Amino acid sequence: KWYAKSSGTTSERSKYIPVSRVNLKQCHIKGSWDSVAMLYNNIPTARVFADKSLIMGGSLEKFKPHPDTTIGDVSAVMLANMPLIGRPFTSPNLETALLDDWEEKIERMSKEAIKENITMFGGVPTWTIVLFRRILEMTGKDNMFEVWPNAQLYMHGGVAFEPYREQFKRFFPSDKFLYQEVYNASEGFFGLQDDLSSDDMLLMLDYGVFYEFIPMKDWNSDNPRVISIEDVELGENYAIVISTSAGLWRYKIGDTVKFTSIKPYKIKITGRTKHFINAFGEEVIIDNADKALNKACQITGAEVSEYTAAPVFMKDGNSGKHQWLIEFSTQPESLEYFTEILDNTLK
Repeated sequence: KWYAKSSGTTSERSKYIPVSRVNLKQCHIKGSWDSVAMLYNNIPTARVFADKSLIMGGSLEKFKPHPDTTIGDVSAVMLANMPLIGRPFTSPNLETALLDDWEEKIERMSKEAIKENITMFGGVPTWTIVLFRRILEMTGKDNMFEVWPNAQLYMHGGVAFEPYREQFKRFFPSDKFLYQEVYNASEGFFGLQDDLSSDDMLLMLDYGVFYEFIPMKDWNSDNPRVISIEDVELGENYAIVISTSAGLWRYKIGDTVKFTSIKPYKIKITGRTKHFINAFGEEVIIDNADKALNKACQITGAEVSEYTAAPVFMKDGNSGKHQWLIEFSTQPESLEYFTEILDNTLK
């Protein structure tokens, strides 16, 4: 009766991913509890069950052809099925959290949240930034610590965080504020950051998910090589193939990862199977682009909202190159200097 609506980045239409009761309890919700356990292991003074956590979730709707079926973002499915013990410690209330009218949701969340003592945040960075900006507008404050002085940690996932790191540093201008990454997709909860001093995630092997991997160098072949987890190598770029307790069978989720450790298995998300440029053998992946952008922002003080890049093919004797389209929320003083740093970092 529950389906998580995927973003549809691997095809033209969104897909409906089944979320069975077993999958919900033994994968998604189990991952949430384990994330909190790892958080307390890193921060014994955490106050998840003393104060409030702000959860930035999506929305739900009834599937019109079958009204008993509910579809929506996986974050909203999890919120709707949150164990009762967790609800007193979260903000906003469930009705507000699941609203499908985005503008009304931001307004109501902002009004509710500024009255609470929020210590932890969870959600996709892009959505959370919109909420924080509105709260600062409402309160007239300069940063989020002036709204919530006891804020400790932001638990993020859904998109790469590096392009947004500088914006969050402005929201929370302190080295003591911490970040924890989780790998929770529509298809399942796959990994979590167990060591906050390291930027990789522990691959969770007991969540009802069977993993296989396709080396990205074989991705475009007619019969790509598929390996099991005991054969993975450090530093190699792999596409993930999963079979799950929710009924997905040898399903390609579209994400690519690299292993940073074998004992235990730890990964870093490097991008999407369709989000890379290899027009001239350069093999630029999202991980490269995010890191280069982050460095250019750090040095120049710029802030990036969104970006895209594409190859410009060799023509009339000219060499190949890349063209970047970048939307800045804060412009660099010198676009030429920004470009130089970006280019040199990619090299």
